[in-house]
Amino acid sequence: MKQIQVKALTHNGEMPTLDEVGKLLEEQTSLISIDTVNWSEYGYKPEVKARIGYWGKQIWIKFYVREKNILARTTSVNGDVYKDSCVEFFLSPRDNGYYYNFEFNCIGTPHVGYGGGRHNREHISPFYVNQIQRKSSLGDLPFGEQTGDFSWDLTVVIPKSVFVNDVVANFSGLESKGNFYKCGDETSDPHFVTWNPIDTETPDYHQYSSFGSILFE
Repeated sequence: MKQIQVKALTHNGEMPTLDEVGKLLEEQTSLISIDTVNWSEYGYKPEVKARIGYWGKQIWIKFYVREKNILARTTSVNGDVYKDSCVEFFLSPRDNGYYYNFEFNCIGTPHVGYGGGRHNREHISPFYVNQIQRKSSLGDLPFGEQTGDFSWDLTVVIPKSVFVNDVVANFSGLESKGNFYKCGDETSDPHFVTWNPIDTETPDYHQYSSFGSILFE
């Protein structure tokens, strides 16, 4: 399995803006390629990369996507964002089989769940989910599918408070597991691209055994 070393980012002063967060990630972290096609019947592979770091009690991530079709219909917190142009980050803070699924469509609409597998998951309360800061280069207004050649990015700041089912004092030294994904179930080219490979007959991102190591400095 692949491994990421998540850097403790350097920033002096108050909480930076999301534009500044993106710039700091670009200055201090390396790109992660999300480029594994696991299911041959879904062969379309958009270009997807990400950066991750942490600052204090926040995880910072910036996704970069280039794809043929963009779709953003979902605007409700914990709605079906996976049907749109969507990026995802799954994380098990304690490497105990239970994990959070952070999912965002291309206008930043969030969906966050928690549990020990695909079934028996619970939604995290919108009170906490809305504490995740998001900024997409496509804005935050919904739209129907557009076809062409599109590049977009999404910056998210995930605070410690969202991890409501775990005692996470801080991220320093945390030895966790997780995976990164890109999907678009209801786009004209449905696709399921991952960071770590998944060995199942049909697309299923809820495969804890396929998570890679995510180690925080």
